[in-house]
Amino acid sequence: MDLPFFFSDDLTQQSTTLFLDEAASRHAVQVLRMKESDALQIANGKGSIAKAIITNAHKKRTELNIEMVSFDPKAIHSIGIAISLVKNAARFEWFLEKATEIGVTDIYPLLCHRTERELFRLDRMKQILISAMLQSQQAWMPVLHTTATFTESIKYFEKIDGQKMIAHCLETDKKQLVDQLINESINRLILIGPEGDFTKEEIQLAMDNNYISVALGNTRLRTETAGMVAATLLKLV
Repeated sequence: MDLPFFFSDDLTQQSTTLFLDEAASRHAVQVLRMKESDALQIANGKGSIAKAIITNAHKKRTELNIEMVSFDPKAIHSIGIAISLVKNAARFEWFLEKATEIGVTDIYPLLCHRTERELFRLDRMKQILISAMLQSQQAWMPVLHTTATFTESIKYFEKIDGQKMIAHCLETDKKQLVDQLINESINRLILIGPEGDFTKEEIQLAMDNNYISVALGNTRLRTETAGMVAATLLKLV
C-alpha cells in the first residue's frame, strides 16, 4: 500500500530530521491515527520526495526522521495556462486542482477587459495546489504566478520560447488546438479568456505577437472547463 503523502517547504536534499506543521501533524496523528515508527512520504513541490519515519507523533508538531531523499528532475519543457479569473472563486479553485493533477507546470491568472473578478486569496489557492499535488503524488507543484493584466502578460510572455496559442470564440480562421500542436519537446503556452471571451483587441494583440488562434472543440465552454480541456491536450497530445 502507498505510504501517506505530506508536504513540507522545509524538505531539502540534505534533510535528516523534519517537523510537520500543525495542520499536517493533526491529519497524521488524529485523522490517519499514525504513531511512532510509522512511515510516510514528504514532498516539497520542488522535485524532492523523502521517505520518513515518525519519531514523535505529536498532534501539533510531529517529528520525523528522514531515511532517504530522492529527486525527480523537472520537465525540461513547460506547459503554461494563462487563464482569466472568474467571478465564482470555487470554479477557479476547481481548475487549479485539475490543472495540478494533469501536470501543468505554470499557471498565470489573467485580468482581461471582461474579467469580472480581480482578486483572489493567494494563500488559499496555494493550499489547493498543495492538496492536488499530494493527491496525485507528484514531486512538482505548478508555479502560480502573480496576477497580471492581459497586456502585461503578453509583454511578460515574450521571454518564453515555444508554441503560444490563444483560445477564443470569435469567428475567425482558426484551427482546433489538437491539430495545431507540434513537437511535444517544446514549451507550450495557451491563453484562456473570461466568460465573455477576449475582446477583438485582445485577440488581435495576441495574434500580432505570433500567437496561434485556436478552438477547443465545437461547443462553447466555461472558462475553467476550457482551461482543463486545454491543459489535458497540451499535456497528453
